[in-house]
Amino acid sequence: MSEAAPTPGPEPTAAPRLLITLCTYNERENIERLVPELHEVAPDADILIIDDNSPDGTGTLADTMAESDSRIAVLHRAGKQGLGTAILAGFRKGIAGEYDHLINLDADFSHHPRHIPAMRDLMTTADVAIGSRYVEGGGVVGWNWRRHIMSRGINFYARLMLGLPSRDNSGSFRCYTVTQLAELDLDLFRARGYAFQEEILYRLRRLGSRFAETPIVFEDRRFGESKISWKESVAALWILFRLAIDRVLRSRVRHRDGLAHTAAE
Repeated sequence: MSEAAPTPGPEPTAAPRLLITLCTYNERENIERLVPELHEVAPDADILIIDDNSPDGTGTLADTMAESDSRIAVLHRAGKQGLGTAILAGFRKGIAGEYDHLINLDADFSHHPRHIPAMRDLMTTADVAIGSRYVEGGGVVGWNWRRHIMSRGINFYARLMLGLPSRDNSGSFRCYTVTQLAELDLDLFRARGYAFQEEILYRLRRLGSRFAETPIVFEDRRFGESKISWKESVAALWILFRLAIDRVLRSRVRHRDGLAHTAAE
């Protein structure tokens, strides 16, 4: 008697396509070490380096790396135009390339690549995975007390004013669902600098995005100089205030429309 042929199993599900974006300005010393580590934890990912005409030759080094690795691409910009606009440029590339997920992280090793697998795991049930300094198991290494106060204050302010459920709203280490980014009008963003981090969460929250946080340890940059200042922080607070006004106005419109609907019944 001949044996029955085995029943074919289900077709294997393809892994979600991932784009990792690195926004750089004078990060030459960092990216030559960072990119290989990204390949170790996410060998299937493509990497987009968005360089703002770095005087230290970051863009030139990125081009050299891209020539020998098809997973690397480089976007050159004319000069410093703000972190927010650089991340938006990455979003546009991710949407155009029809990726499933997009991870953005700092290029200075403040965000260690070892956290990426945990973030990707969260995307099975979340739309945005946030690498969080302020959940259990997270933390910060190398900051003085002023930076701790500034960061905690901005995050508390963002949660209060924008109604965000996440505890870390000012960090840029996140994984996004690209189809949800495509639903946003990227031309409407107000923040060009660091307030972009809170603004994107606010706009995604309005879409109904599900947020999840995984603990990370933020390590102050290994090489180069920090680019955030008190001036940037004040500008960020102003942007958040304007977004809070937008939230209040939208709430009032919804309330008014609800009353009108009730009266009509």
